[in-house]
Amino acid sequence: MTMRATLTAIADLLVFEPAVVEDARGFFFESFNLREFNTALATASTILASAPSSPLQFVQDNHSLSAANVLRGLHYQICQPQGKLVRVIAGEVFDVAVDLRSRSATFGQWVGVMLSSANRRQVWIPPGFAHGFVVCSATAEILYKTTDYFAPQHQRCIAWDDPALGINWPLQGEPVLSERDRCGTPLAEAQVFS
Repeated sequence: MTMRATLTAIADLLVFEPAVVEDARGFFFESFNLREFNTALATASTILASAPSSPLQFVQDNHSLSAANVLRGLHYQICQPQGKLVRVIAGEVFDVAVDLRSRSATFGQWVGVMLSSANRRQVWIPPGFAHGFVVCSATAEILYKTTDYFAPQHQRCIAWDDPALGINWPLQGEPVLSERDRCGTPLAEAQVFS
């Protein structure tokens, strides 16, 4: 089994696609393989000249269910920043990552990727990025692995509709938001990573 990694418009953000074996009985694929994941990161880092200091380990798995047009984000932890490997196991979402690394050439830029149970893609979002998604199906279940533990005292939220970001969310009317996401901070006023 191999997992194909594709570079995105922002360095260090990768889209992973698993090798799927299908026949009349159904399908099988490795949704995660630490050795292959770290090899893909090392290969991409060679191309990008931004190798991680050590192989990554995941410490927490999260599972969420959201209804149509629910928008979650843009979330990050200013201390204990989390790298996230995100995939959808039911439904479809438009998944977004925003570069908050102030010294990055792509600071303030974003990448959006359609993730679905049908395309089986995963997106790797390294520490230093804000993350969010909007549900494009009736419901969606999202699984994501994180490289650090949830730390509510360090949570921050960038405004999902900040004009400075100009994210083109594929919304069907007004998004369904939590109170926290309604009160997100504009990028110009947010704490970012140095």
